[in-house]
Order: sequence, then structure tokens, then C-alpha cells
Amino acid sequence: MKTFIRINSLDNVAVALKPLTKGTTIQLDDITLILKEDILQGHKFALKDLKNGDDIIKYGNPIGHATTDISVGSWIHTHNLRTGLGEVLTYTYDKNVSSLSEREPRYFQGYRRKDGRVGVRNEIWIIPTVGCVNNIATAIEKASQEYITTNIETIAAFPHPYGCSQMGEDQDNTRQILADLVNHPNAGGILVLGLGCENSNIDELKKYIGDYDKERVRFLVAQESDDEIMDGIQIVKELAAYASLSKREPIPASELVIGMKCGGSDGLSGITANPTVGAFSDKLISMGGTTILTEVPEMFGAEVSLMNRCKTEEIFNQTVDLINDFKNYFTSHNQTIYENPSPGNKKGGISSLEDKSLGCTQKSGSAPIEGVLAYGEPVKVKGLNLLSAPGNDLVASTALAASGSHIVLFTTGRGTPFASPVPTIKISTNNHLANKKSSWIDFNCGVMVDGTPLDQLSDDLLDFVLDIASGKKAKSEEAGFHDMAIFKQGVTL
Repeated sequence: MKTFIRINSLDNVAVALKPLTKGTTIQLDDITLILKEDILQGHKFALKDLKNGDDIIKYGNPIGHATTDISVGSWIHTHNLRTGLGEVLTYTYDKNVSSLSEREPRYFQGYRRKDGRVGVRNEIWIIPTVGCVNNIATAIEKASQEYITTNIETIAAFPHPYGCSQMGEDQDNTRQILADLVNHPNAGGILVLGLGCENSNIDELKKYIGDYDKERVRFLVAQESDDEIMDGIQIVKELAAYASLSKREPIPASELVIGMKCGGSDGLSGITANPTVGAFSDKLISMGGTTILTEVPEMFGAEVSLMNRCKTEEIFNQTVDLINDFKNYFTSHNQTIYENPSPGNKKGGISSLEDKSLGCTQKSGSAPIEGVLAYGEPVKVKGLNLLSAPGNDLVASTALAASGSHIVLFTTGRGTPFASPVPTIKISTNNHLANKKSSWIDFNCGVMVDGTPLDQLSDDLLDFVLDIASGKKAKSEEAGFHDMAIFKQGVTL
């Protein structure tokens, strides 16, 4: 069993796959060294003597520079490494696009909607236009549980604090996300619940929703109703009757859209779970499917490798804008671009934003980048897409759902119980987390440390995703969790 790994032959650090004790002899090719300190799982140690200012190389790329002389066998972390990231940069397109071999088609049991789109769930969603009616939406949800049948999997409300006292692009974003959820094919029936006097009232929201199936989408204005809860329950009953007519049928995996996100990362994220998701992404795309990668601030420091994988120069320029627009968002609020990683990330062995980003972007696999999406923009092209959204777990996962993801793959080294509007598969980077939080974790990539090959693990993940798409519930679904969060970017009136 391997106890450490040098990820790339250019690296001047190795990562502990198991806790290593001071005095342990490390043999790596022609390098023999003795550890000068205890090294926790996921943490790094020096493979050579380093001088103050030298680059620390991991994943074959700099993850920062030494802030003091570091002797071979020493622990490398935030106490002796500093980020090398700067401000907004100028980039050059150095195209490095590789094609994927076509794979045999796979199928899942999904729902074909009247407009031809496909869902992996048949749920009833209650979507408030404004935070003022959140409690009404929740009350309708609770009172309507009796309408769940074998063919109606969930009746869920999605409360949020926005929809009024917003301006400009900030208000547009809220309306767009709500409209995206109304149009999401995982819902067999939608109740849009408005107050009546809000900025994002139902008439305004309809402009963003566009054409809709009037049997599938219903509207209720609370101020116009004598008893909005009773009226809402009646509408949900009628929606459930309509949605119950839908049945699962074989759907090619080429119609799946899968979102990819990580949170609570640790030093194994870029070694186990994220590469597994990347290999899964390549396999799904090879069958004609679609994946979406987001959390732009966690591309900083790894963006060049993504840019060079853009299929065309136009997509390259859109990716440059994606990165630099988010950097400008930080600086416009007088915040440092590289104020990352989090305390939990550091405890798990991640020392800088470059360290985090180079591990994070392993989820993208090796496929060409086919499209770049604005926040709230529905996916249009198959293959790998990049989506503008922050790193925040709930906001980014909601954004993935809003852009059309049927399922979100969420890799984590620390663990989290949250959900999103669509099935959210929690993928552990390490065995300890998978064993300790079996009620949170759906799929364990920690077994890679024990010798399970990447190809086998990504095949297993593909099988698991197809099972989830066919109706198997993720752990957060079993717990009854349904979360959503909108990216707040403007002033509040």
C-alpha cells in the first residue's frame, strides 16, 4: 500500500496518503530521505532542499513560494509557503486540445417531458417569487405531503430571501435563477407563489420563464387569495395528479447534464475524488453527455490549463473574461483575490489557492471546453462547460442546477450534509470521512489510496450516477433535504 505520492515528476514535494511519523525513511526513485517531522494525511513534505523564494511545485505547477529555507524531509504548509498569485492578468491562447474516443452508449430510466427535455426526478416544486411568502410556501409543502405517491418522489418548497428591494443586474439574476428552476425538467409540476406587490412579481417573472406547459406550471398570488394556503394545497393536488401521468422510460446517457463542484477540500481532493470525477466527466462526454464545472475563484492559479483546452479562440476569450470578471468582482469590493483556502482546507493539507485550484480543476478531466456560461444561463452545447458562479457551496450548486444540471457531484474531504434543488451526490476523498459520516457520503474515493485504480473507480461512479438518475436516492434526499441559494451581488433598497 502506498503511503505517499509525488503527483507529477516535476514536483519537489510529495503528499502523505497516510499519517507519516518523524524519522520515517522515504524512498522515491533515486531519492532517499528521512522525515524531519510528523506529516498528517494530505499534507506535503519537501523532496529536496529549498531556498527562501523558491517555487513549491505540485501537480507539475507552482503552488506558491517558500518563505524561508526548507530542508529535505520537512513539512511544507502555510507556515513556510506563500501564494504567488497576483491581480488581473493578460493571457495568451496556447491551444492544447485533445479529443476523446467515443464510448458505447449507456442508458438510465428517466422522465421525458412534453417539450422533449429529460428529467431524472418527478417532483413537485413550490417556488416563492419573494422572501415574504417563504413561510406560506413551507406551510403548503408540509400540508401537501399526502400527495406523494410512488410516482411523485418529493413535494418541496425552495424559500429564499430575495425577489424585492433589488436593483439592476442583481434583480435580473434572481428572476433568472427562479425562472431556470421553473423550467427545470426534474420537476413534474411547479407552483409559483407570489405575494403581489414585489418587484419580481409573477407577471415580471413570466417574461423570464418564456413559454411553459400550463398544466405543469401554475401560479398563485397570495394577496389576491382569500386563503392562500388552502388554495396552494389544492393547486399542488392538481399538479400531483398531472405529474403522476409521467412514467420512467429508457433515456440515453447522452442526455444527462452533470454539475461538478467541491467543498471542504483536503490534501487528497486533487489525488482521489477530483480525478475520479474528471475521469467520469470524460467518459460521460465520450458518450455524448454534458458536464458543467463552476466555482470560478477556485480556478485562480489553474486557469491557464483550462484556457488552453478551449476548443476555439472565441471560447478562450470568454474564459479569460470569466476569470478576470470574477477577479474584478473581488477588487471592486476591496477584497483580496487570493483570500482562500478556508481553515478546513488548511487543516486538510491545502496551503494556498493555487494548491486548492490545481486540485479543484482535476474535476474537469481532459475534455475540450465547449462552452462558457454566464450565471443563470442554461447550458446550450454538449460536452464540458464552464459556469460563472462563486465557490460558496450552496450558491454554486444552485447555479449548476439552474443551468440545467440533473445531478450535482460534490467532492469533499471534510463532509457536509447540504443539498441543492437536484440530487447532490457527496463524494468522499478519504476513508475516514466515508466511515464517520456514512449518512452524508454517497460514494467513497478514499479506496484509491488502498489501491483501487482510477479507471475502475470512475467506472463505478458512472454506474452510481446512472442509478441515481434512474431513481436511487442520494443520502441528502433520503434525509429530506432540499436547499437553494441565490448569488447576491447588488445593493438592498
